[in-house]
Amino acid sequence: MIDIRAFAARLSEIPEEQFTDSAVLEYMRDNPVSVASLRPYLYFSAKHYTRNLILHTPLFDLIAICWESGQKSRIHNHTNQRCWMGMAFGRVQVQNYRLVRQDPTTQFCELAPTNRYVIDADNPAEVESEEPIHLIVNPPAFASRAVTLHIYSRPFDECEVYDLKSKRYETVNLSYTSELGLLTSSLSVENVGQPGVSGGGPRTSKAFSG
Repeated sequence: MIDIRAFAARLSEIPEEQFTDSAVLEYMRDNPVSVASLRPYLYFSAKHYTRNLILHTPLFDLIAICWESGQKSRIHNHTNQRCWMGMAFGRVQVQNYRLVRQDPTTQFCELAPTNRYVIDADNPAEVESEEPIHLIVNPPAFASRAVTLHIYSRPFDECEVYDLKSKRYETVNLSYTSELGLLTSSLSVENVGQPGVSGGGPRTSKAFSG
């Protein structure tokens, strides 16, 4: 296990031409992060998963996402950018989708579910460039909070989200619950020392989307 500061520093040393799908995935697999070192970014909310920026560079963003049991993302894409996901605590499930049809003039879309897999401490994953639409969930059956680490390259601040029921999609802006350890949202959150242990109660932060 390594400290998140060492993880971020070494990640920053990877040259842009070597910042490839396989190289970054191998880096995540070979450098598991100590969850204790993530304490400044461990904000949980009963209302929504939280997005916490650890490091921003022109090449990538490093983010910790904190999930209470049962929380999930909306179905979304990554606007043609690359993404890698690893676990600092717990595990999550990813459901991929194939885009069957899309009409930008009416915002109609039709998706078909494809493969599903679990990310745990030993198995980080990359978003498939051929099938970038997915949903992430921390199922109640896992009976635990979860903390995922995400590397986005290049950084992006909006994405498409999809609604299976209405068969429509929209572009939404992304923002953070905290940036570099400082709260930037009005969401009621709890900062904890360890994900499995309650912290000192809720703190107030500014609403975010994502």
